[in-house]
Amino acid sequence: MSAVFKTDETFRGDFKYSNSPAAIRRFPLPFVEDKYMYSVNIEPHEAGPKGSIMEFQFDVDEHYIGECRDREIVLKEDPLRYQALPHMMSAQWDVLELLMDSMSRDYPGQFSLSKHGNRWTWHNKLLGIKDEFTFGDPSTLPREPLDYITRQAQGDFVVMDQRDGDLYLEAGMVTTPADWSMDFDLGMTFKEWHGPVPLAHELNVFDRALKFLLNLRLNEPVRRLNWTMTVNPRLDTSPEFYPRWGSDRATVTPDNVADKAHVRVELQGLWRLPRSNAVLFGVRCYLISIRELATIPKWARRTHRALRDLHPALVDYKGLTRYRDHVVNWLAPLDDGSPTTPGNSPE
Repeated sequence: MSAVFKTDETFRGDFKYSNSPAAIRRFPLPFVEDKYMYSVNIEPHEAGPKGSIMEFQFDVDEHYIGECRDREIVLKEDPLRYQALPHMMSAQWDVLELLMDSMSRDYPGQFSLSKHGNRWTWHNKLLGIKDEFTFGDPSTLPREPLDYITRQAQGDFVVMDQRDGDLYLEAGMVTTPADWSMDFDLGMTFKEWHGPVPLAHELNVFDRALKFLLNLRLNEPVRRLNWTMTVNPRLDTSPEFYPRWGSDRATVTPDNVADKAHVRVELQGLWRLPRSNAVLFGVRCYLISIRELATIPKWARRTHRALRDLHPALVDYKGLTRYRDHVVNWLAPLDDGSPTTPGNSPE
């Protein structure tokens, strides 16, 4: 993790956002080979290499302060980005405990948690938050437990209740969505929620994923990568605010594509929760401009090939139709045709 936390980043307006050289090298390129097709690609969420985004279960990086600030902006304008049905309170405490335990253990310089029975003290040094509360008593926190702790974590969080052989989306904090709506999807089953994804249903991807998740075990979390692209380093690409960002796609030109077009990767983690038996679905978003990505020669070659040969249905679904060719053409001179090494790490 970078020791320097940026304090003046913005994900809207002037888009004052960039990745340090260290952040570029730890970016999770979603292409593990020179072509891409939608797949489940689930693996155990085990500790990754030191300094990587997968070193710990919840990654805290140089963009932490800016991302938490952006979440506050979204929630102030649209409070329904956080919702939790009444029967999900036990799951809320599960998530609070998981995040507090993980963050204080893995980042002791930034977070601390002390427990004296049910009296807990949480100190978030990066955001200047310190609260003492009674675990299990929501009246002792300034907000509901899930609302409170996810305002202090990067990425989105959805909690799915398991019953009747299915998973139901019934609580969550979603302020950085890739064109889906927490308010619209609340209460949906797992497959209803993922209904718009093309090709995956024909390949039975979600039938297999649901079967796997219904059998997810305690203390055995899993993860996968998903990706799309976005114009400008914008975190909130929600349907509710589509008029604000939808037209951005028409602003990409051959001259500005390297700086405006960003690869957006989601590190998706899934945890079985101990008390409620619910499943937590964490969606951590990483953004990198095409110019930043191209500083890694292997990534420039591979991304050129993956986007050039992307299935037309995925080009449309990921919203790339207007500017995919600009990205491919910009990357083409950087692809000398040489083979790429396996995996997504820099050479």
